[in-house]
Amino acid sequence: MSIMSPRLVSLVITAAILSYTNGFASTISGTSFVNNRVPTTTTTKLGSTTETSHEIVRVDLSDDRDYPIYIGAKFSEEESAKILRSHIVGNTVLVVTSDRIASFGHLDRYEKILKDSDPDLRVEVLVLPDGEVNKTIDVLGLILTKALELALDRKSTFVALGGGVIGDMVGFASAIYQRGINFIQVPTTVMAMVDSSVGGKTGINHPLGKNMVGAFHQPQCVFIDTNNLSTLPNRELQSGISEIIKYGLIRDPIFFKWQEDNMSRLLDRDVDALAYAIKRSCENKAEVVKEDEKEAGVRATLNLGHTFGHAIETGSGYGTYLHGEAVAIGTCMAAQMSARMGWIEPKLVKRIYDIMDAANLPVELPLDSPMNQKTFTKLMSLDKKVANGQLRLILLKGELGGCLFTGDFDEKAMVETIDDFVAECAGE
Repeated sequence: MSIMSPRLVSLVITAAILSYTNGFASTISGTSFVNNRVPTTTTTKLGSTTETSHEIVRVDLSDDRDYPIYIGAKFSEEESAKILRSHIVGNTVLVVTSDRIASFGHLDRYEKILKDSDPDLRVEVLVLPDGEVNKTIDVLGLILTKALELALDRKSTFVALGGGVIGDMVGFASAIYQRGINFIQVPTTVMAMVDSSVGGKTGINHPLGKNMVGAFHQPQCVFIDTNNLSTLPNRELQSGISEIIKYGLIRDPIFFKWQEDNMSRLLDRDVDALAYAIKRSCENKAEVVKEDEKEAGVRATLNLGHTFGHAIETGSGYGTYLHGEAVAIGTCMAAQMSARMGWIEPKLVKRIYDIMDAANLPVELPLDSPMNQKTFTKLMSLDKKVANGQLRLILLKGELGGCLFTGDFDEKAMVETIDDFVAECAGE
């Protein structure tokens, strides 16, 4: 069999991206969302002939595309095999992971689980270089090349085993390989469990912007075994917590208060606390995705702090910050800007800084940061939420749990907020 050259792979990827483009932008200038209720997404026990404490949060979508998020800490290998095999349509899977995740033993475990699930199931493996710096079109091409070398067809299934980088890239590869095949998310980080593995956002980075090339492509299921977090470094645990904090700020004040009271338990990896935080986050995410799958309105609010944060990630160099660290700083910037415009009280800003500090997350840029006003402005102008040349932001408004997705904000307040954050940076 002939193997495609890297150049040809890039051309195939580019053509697939152009043919797959299906996103759209909201035409509204401002949409306000306030949610002071407990999410109503149904959570049920996993049906089985044996007793289990595993739970399911369903992501309800149109056209029979619903899928389950399995959450538990006591999955046996037999149960894991049964669940995963039930979401594999054909007889071939390609498990894609990173070299770091493989070194922790996760790849060996899931390769065995999948092989034990069905003696007729063909299980192939691809190990990619780890990290945000490798979330590129070239590394994406390695997935497609492997699939072509193996002659995988449309009945094949990709399995994303890893954190957000792996999940985003494998999801995108499955969206464009032969114009779309199935994939399964098996997240191994808090960030991926509570956010990136749920909702079908897939993609890669571009040197000029984070996640600027991608597609909406929903998985067949998300399989969350919280025991996979045993190998997660503390810094990555803390990074993932920033996304948990987000849900409380934009729509779930009861959950935010719970986080304030239980942050030490999360950092100590208390099994029950982590399970609750992950489930509650998934319930919030599933409810938002059900209402707005392709980010025309309310789903955009899940990007609180991300416009500033993505600029920090890109401008500082991919890999300098973990995603959640940059989002934490971006969330503080959004809070400060909201307060400047009189949209929230200073006491809420203090609570945000306090909870970020309690989670050991950064709240300001370091002195050696290359960021400045010009860099922020340039990179934010490339944000995916820009519509007709107008920058739109997710800002906080009113009581805890209220937010606004809008392009109708005081630009002076934004400029002053950026100036404050970069005032002592090396890039200024």
